[in-house]
Amino acid sequence: MDTAKKDTDIWVFGYGSLIWKPPIHYESKQIGYIKNYVRRFWQHSEDHRGTPEKPGRVVTLIPFNEWKNIENIANHDTVTWGVAFKIPSDDVEATRAYLDHREKNGYTVHKVDVYNDKDPNTPAVKDALVYIATTDNEAYVGPAPAAQIANQIYETYGPSGWNAEYLLNLAVAVRDISPEARDDHLFELETLVKQLIDSSKTKSIK
Repeated sequence: MDTAKKDTDIWVFGYGSLIWKPPIHYESKQIGYIKNYVRRFWQHSEDHRGTPEKPGRVVTLIPFNEWKNIENIANHDTVTWGVAFKIPSDDVEATRAYLDHREKNGYTVHKVDVYNDKDPNTPAVKDALVYIATTDNEAYVGPAPAAQIANQIYETYGPSGWNAEYLLNLAVAVRDISPEARDDHLFELETLVKQLIDSSKTKSIK
């Protein structure tokens, strides 16, 4: 048995664009969810889905203990679905460098346990690395009315493309990995942005 390899493989949990645009090299993946966090479009993006002059919004994870002091948590979703990717030891250094650059706009590395439907009490993956933009980073922008966030996302473009594309891709990806997943914030923004897109098409036809 190659014990060195076993000790140096890592898992990375993706809850945003990593779900549909995974790390370049990974050995396997585990669909699952994490507890005690919620996914929110509360992080500015000046390097991918926006610019410094007109930042977009992308997702970060908000710890439950902070979230409960920001929003009314009654009847909200309680877990965050995503995908954990197993990175083989030979690719760990390159993958970490790639992700550090990709997530450089305010994100830092943390560890989470990933669960699946087979056993809600025992992690399917322990200590997966996850990139989180904490509420004290410079690009954290925080909550706003859903219509305001949707408008910002609809109107914003960056080096990686249209901010609305990011949102819509994420909504589709979450439904693909877990059709029963509940993510009120994400799906409300999806509905509002689609309405803006449809309204723009109607106006262009007229």
